[in-house]
Amino acid sequence: MAAIFRTLLLLLTLSESFIGILTIGVGVNYGRIANNLPPPSQVSNLLRSLNITRVKIYDADQQVLQAFAGTDIEFIIGLGNEYLQRMRDPQQAQTWIQQNVQPYLSQTKITCINVGNEVLGGEDTQLASYLLPAMKTMYGALVTLGLNKQVYITTAHSLQILATSFPPSQGAFQENLIQYIQPILNFHAQVDSPFFINAYPYFAYKSDPNNVPLEYVLFEPNSGSIDPRTNLKYDNMLYAQIDAVYSAIKALGHSDIEVKISETGWPSKGDENEAGATVENAGIYNRNLMQRMQQGQSTPARPSQPIDIYVFALFNENQKTGPTSERNFGLYYPDGSLVYNLGVKSYILPRIDYSSSMKNGLSILSLLILLLGSLFIER
Repeated sequence: MAAIFRTLLLLLTLSESFIGILTIGVGVNYGRIANNLPPPSQVSNLLRSLNITRVKIYDADQQVLQAFAGTDIEFIIGLGNEYLQRMRDPQQAQTWIQQNVQPYLSQTKITCINVGNEVLGGEDTQLASYLLPAMKTMYGALVTLGLNKQVYITTAHSLQILATSFPPSQGAFQENLIQYIQPILNFHAQVDSPFFINAYPYFAYKSDPNNVPLEYVLFEPNSGSIDPRTNLKYDNMLYAQIDAVYSAIKALGHSDIEVKISETGWPSKGDENEAGATVENAGIYNRNLMQRMQQGQSTPARPSQPIDIYVFALFNENQKTGPTSERNFGLYYPDGSLVYNLGVKSYILPRIDYSSSMKNGLSILSLLILLLGSLFIER
């Protein structure tokens, strides 16, 4: 019987592998600046087969939201920077939510509207002045429609808003941005929404590869760094960056706001002057990151606060502008094949052809049924 039990267990394991059951412990950014991506319905199948439960998009695309109806996947949708000026008008904000959120809420689990992306730190100070009013007006519209307990409002920032990021305990925002950030923090505290930051250790390495240890940014074994003020040890840059943001927020009087990583990732290809942009490094970064998130790790300064991360990105996007790296942050090629093996132990990452995986899984299950039937006949 013991041998039979082991056989059954093996078959069950194989059936799960073929069906592609996997939990990678992170959310994922589903960017779509490309002309060769699979339709949202196929992407929905892929993400469900991976057991990914959190997705972030940069708009409120109708096809995407419909494709994920009934999946129980939590969605962060985006309000583009181009809408900020208009969304200061309460009527326009309410109309946008009525058209882009309300019709889908019964079937698609929209939990957040990300108002603007990396607005602060750029050269457009006029746009920066629109940000908080748009956030407040969008929140007010949610209240009016009775949705503010179901959907929260935030905005995603780049790390350029920091003037100091090391040591983490001395993290501080740029002085000229505090006039915008202070009231945004007050808003987050008032409505209990998180502070989003896009953090990329890759860019720190790219800008100074001779002095930034590659192992430190890739979560590989290294001597780490010590914060001289707290004596806390950091074995990777991302955790140091997160704690630097917490310190900057605390310096402005808030210890009641959660920081979430709305984007992080590593490119698998770059131009000649883009140090470290390789398939090998991208695979190491994301494998190590996902393993740490599966373990529920926290940062040294926030040991009781699990890290919440959205990996960038699901697909390579061939129409993004800028250096080659910008088009090569994806975990998948558009045809559904992995750019690199994520190496998650005991799991197989599926291709987008979900139906064939299901057939293989059903074949294994059929063998299970036959084997069980023969056991009963013998008895």
